[in-house]
Amino acid sequence: MKPINIFISSVQSEFAKERRILADYLRNDAMFRKFCEVFIFEDIPAQDRIANDLYIDEVQKCDIYIGLFGKEYGFEFEDETSPTEREFDCASLNHKYRLIFLLIASKKERHPKMNRLIKKVSDSLIYGKFSSPSELLSDVYSSLVNYLIEKRRLRVEPFDKSRNNEAILDDISDDKIKWFVEKSREERAFPLSINASKKKVLTHLNLFKENFLSNAAILLFGKQPQRFFISSEVKCAHFHGTKVVKPIPFYQVYKGNLFELVDQAVNFVLSKIDYAVGTRANGPQVPTAYEIPPEVIEEAIVNAVAHRDYDSTGSVQVMLFTDRLEIRNPGNLPPALSLEKLTNDHTSYPFNPLIAESLYLAKYIERMGTGIQDMIDQCRKAGLQVPEFKISDAFVVTIWRKKDVAFEKVSGATIIERQKKTTQKTTQKTTQKTTQKTTRKTTRKTTRKITRKQQEILDFLLKNPQASRAEIAKNIMYWSRQRRLLAGK
Repeated sequence: MKPINIFISSVQSEFAKERRILADYLRNDAMFRKFCEVFIFEDIPAQDRIANDLYIDEVQKCDIYIGLFGKEYGFEFEDETSPTEREFDCASLNHKYRLIFLLIASKKERHPKMNRLIKKVSDSLIYGKFSSPSELLSDVYSSLVNYLIEKRRLRVEPFDKSRNNEAILDDISDDKIKWFVEKSREERAFPLSINASKKKVLTHLNLFKENFLSNAAILLFGKQPQRFFISSEVKCAHFHGTKVVKPIPFYQVYKGNLFELVDQAVNFVLSKIDYAVGTRANGPQVPTAYEIPPEVIEEAIVNAVAHRDYDSTGSVQVMLFTDRLEIRNPGNLPPALSLEKLTNDHTSYPFNPLIAESLYLAKYIERMGTGIQDMIDQCRKAGLQVPEFKISDAFVVTIWRKKDVAFEKVSGATIIERQKKTTQKTTQKTTQKTTQKTTRKTTRKTTRKITRKQQEILDFLLKNPQASRAEIAKNIMYWSRQRRLLAGK
């Protein structure tokens, strides 16, 4: 954004102190330094150039001319005019915004030519009066604030409603307007036809007025919204632990309109968390589940995008850790809301009402202030810890993760129960295998051919069923000796 150039003119010897006070204040004030650049004589380095020409050039380049008129008239040129009067005439001739501040003094105290210059000023301008540097500073402050409001550089209305002086209708995407109308007609019975011109649609949505686009129009339907609002992007990161550690394993910066930003950020999270697919054991439909309900993720992200402070240079951040999902947005709660009220029944207080209206029509949000409570209820139903909300350097929503919760949803049993069933099945299979193996061994032993010695024992027992162990042993020894004798041993 082009800075506002301010030229401070005065009789240098009379108002050297006041000039320096004004310049230092405007350069150091948090608001004015964002908008303004200041020129005063004391800051010009020595150079081989006629001083009056240099000042006239600076007046021609300035946006605001501030004149401090006192008692003295100052140095006079050959035509009997002073640098101060020449600077004022140049500002008038070039139609600069002029702010004149007059030191309180009587006509007798002033140089006659200064009285003449004041008469010239009063014929076309209303000037302010001051008696001390503090009064001058206060008057200059008020006048510059009014200028910034008049030029729409300083807003007294919501950001999204404010007029954007740089964008034109060609910066709005026809395709995005058409998509929005089709979506809104389907979801909320939007009254305009899909063939309606983008000018008509934007006017209907209060996003186009007096041939100027609002900031909301660019963010919602712009071809390149980040060209006008660079920090409107969404940054997504996935960490393998519970802390922010570099290098980041997965990092993505998304750009586009607000609808696209929400969709892209939600898809990023869904692609990184657990997704379970069940079986048709209990019906024709295959059950599926995410570990965090998609509705909760969508609500948290769309809230961050819709209700953030777009004046901030910060961006919405979506960070996924092993134990939680964090969504941060640069902003704060409306004055009517507190963290305690946020989690209970409360009225909707949209930070950017025009943005919220279009998101509502496309069914990205509701308008009843129930989004936070819905998130809490959904997490409870999913067996997750209640989300946390806090305000630090940003507004932070924390959604807690739970290991294996997605698989519990599709199986209808807890992980412990599933582990018991798995153990039981494993034991049954092991027992079956052991029994089958033992049976096979027994069968092999039973069907195996017996030795001659075993046959002799069996024959002896058949003839002497009541024989003792000693008699069996004696018989075995007898037949062993007979076999050796027959063998000649």
